[in-house]
Amino acid sequence: NDTRLIEDYLPIREISAESSREKSIRRGHISTLHLWWARRPLVACRAAVYGALVAAPGTKNGRGGKSKFVQELCRYPGDERKIETARQHILEAHAERLSQELRKKVTVEDILQGKDPRPRVLDMFAGGGAIPLEALLLGCEAYALELNPVAHLIELCTLVYPQKFGRPDPDAKGSAKDSTWAGLVEEVEYWGKWVLEKVKEEIGDLYPSIPDPGEHKVSKSVQEAMFGSASQALEDGFLTPVAYLWTRTVPCKNRSCNTTVPLVRQTWLCKKAGRYAALKAAPEVAKNRVCFTVVQSYARTEAEAIREFGLDPGAFSRAGNTACFFCGTVADSGYVKQEGRAGRMGKQLMAVVCAKAGQRGKIYLGTDEVDSNLLPDDDAIQQRIAQLCRETGLTVPKEPFPHYVIGGGGICKPSGFTLWRDIFTQRQMLSLLTFIKWVHCAHQQMLKESYSYEHAQVVVTYLGLWIDKVADYGSANCRWIGQTEAIADTLARQALPMIWDFAEFVPFASAGSNAKSILGSIVDGFDSAIVSSLPAHVSRGTATLLPYESNFFVAIVVAPPY
Repeated sequence: NDTRLIEDYLPIREISAESSREKSIRRGHISTLHLWWARRPLVACRAAVYGALVAAPGTKNGRGGKSKFVQELCRYPGDERKIETARQHILEAHAERLSQELRKKVTVEDILQGKDPRPRVLDMFAGGGAIPLEALLLGCEAYALELNPVAHLIELCTLVYPQKFGRPDPDAKGSAKDSTWAGLVEEVEYWGKWVLEKVKEEIGDLYPSIPDPGEHKVSKSVQEAMFGSASQALEDGFLTPVAYLWTRTVPCKNRSCNTTVPLVRQTWLCKKAGRYAALKAAPEVAKNRVCFTVVQSYARTEAEAIREFGLDPGAFSRAGNTACFFCGTVADSGYVKQEGRAGRMGKQLMAVVCAKAGQRGKIYLGTDEVDSNLLPDDDAIQQRIAQLCRETGLTVPKEPFPHYVIGGGGICKPSGFTLWRDIFTQRQMLSLLTFIKWVHCAHQQMLKESYSYEHAQVVVTYLGLWIDKVADYGSANCRWIGQTEAIADTLARQALPMIWDFAEFVPFASAGSNAKSILGSIVDGFDSAIVSSLPAHVSRGTATLLPYESNFFVAIVVAPPY
C-alpha cells in the first residue's frame, strides 16, 4: 500500500487561507518578476508536492499530527526548520521506495551523495514555475515543461538562473570590486543602474522639474533655461513630476463650435478619508479649450467631498458619450470611434502629479499651473525617435494587434488603435526605445569587460523583463487610481480597453511607479527564487510529446484545470 498523503488528507481550509494571504505580498515574491495570468500560490504548490511524495498516516488517528505539520510547513515564506524536516520526510519516503524497486538498501545518505537519484517531479504545464520551484525547495529534482514562450522565459528566470548564477563566483568575471561575479542580485542591480543613468542622460530633459506655484513665479527665461537640462539639481521652489494625467480628445461634432471635446471619464486624483482631490473642468473661452483646476477637500467621506466640490468627479463621460463643454453637443460613442479611426483623436493635459523633496504625499497641478514650455513637443520627439532608429537599427513597433473576439474587458481597436505603437505617446515610445538601446549597449559592455557570454546573456534577460514591466507601466493605457494615488499598469486586466483619461509615468521619478522601483521588484522577485544549488530542468515543448522515458518521474504535479 503506497497511499500518499495528498490522497488521504490535507488541511485545505488552512492552506487556502494562507494562499490568500500570500497573494497580498507585493515585494520579494516571484509574482513580481513578470506578469503571468495563471500564477499559483507557492504554499498550495508546496502542500501538493509534499503531499504527493510522502505516505499517508497509517490510521486516521495519525492525521492530527500530520495536519499540524503541513499547516506549519505551508506558511509563506516558510520556516527553514520545517522545510528541512519536510525534505527529510521526502527523502526517507523516496529511499524506501527505491529500496523496494531496486531490491537493495538505499539510504538518504546515498541520495544526498548522488549514488541514487533524488525524487523527480514534473510539471508539464509549468506556467509561472510555482510547482517546480517548490519541488526544488523541498529537495527534489524538478522538471518544467511549457509551450508558451513567455512562460518558458519566466521559468528560466525563476528556476534556472537564480540557482545557477545567484551566488558570487570568484572564477567568473563580474561587477564586484575584484572584477568577479558578485551574484545575480548585485549584477542585475549594477547593470540596471548603469542603463538607467545612461537613459536619464539622454532623455531626462523630457521630464523637467516644475516651478512650485505655491512658492514663487519663475520667469520664462529661467523656465526655458531649465527646459532641456537633464541633470539640473532639485532646488527649493521646484517640484519633481511623478506622472502626467491626460485626457483623449476629439473635435466637437458641431463643426461650427470649432473646439475639442475632452473624453475624460473621471477626474479623481485622491480618494482617501480626510483628503480628497479631483479636477474641475470648465470651458475657457479666451483660449478656446477646457481648463482643468484642482479642487481639494478634507472631508471624512466621498459624499461630503462631492458636495463641497459641487460636482461628481466620477460622472463625466458615460459609455463613450461626452457632451461638449462649450455648445453641449454630444460626441456619441459611434462618432468618437469614427474620429479615432480617421486619426483625429488627440490628447490634452489635465494635471501633473508631483513630489517635493522632504515632503510626504503627492502635489497636484492643474493645466494653468504648468507652463506649456515644460510639456513634451511631439514633433521634436518624433525627430529624435527617427534619429535613434537610424543610429541603432531599432524600429517603432508597427505590428498589428491580434484578431480576436472582444472579451468582457473591452478593446481599443474600434477607436483606431490597431497597431502596438498606437498605445504609446511619442515621449513613451522614445523612452522605451532608449531603454532598449542602452540594454543592448550594456550587453556589449559586459563582453568588453570579459564577462562570459552566458553570464552577460543572463543579466540582459532580466533587464529585458525590466523593460517589459516599464512598458506595462509606461503606455497610454494606464489609469490613475485615486484610492492609492498610483498608476494602474496596462495589463491590470486581461484586456486592452479604451482608456479615455490616462496616466503617463515618469521613469526617473523619485516617488510612485518608476523604473528604479520596477527594477527593485524584479530583483526582489528572483532573489526569493534562490532556493537550491540545483537548477531545474526547463524545456519548451508540448505535453503531448513528453521528451522523457516512461517511469522516469516519481510524481507529476500539475495545477487545475489540467
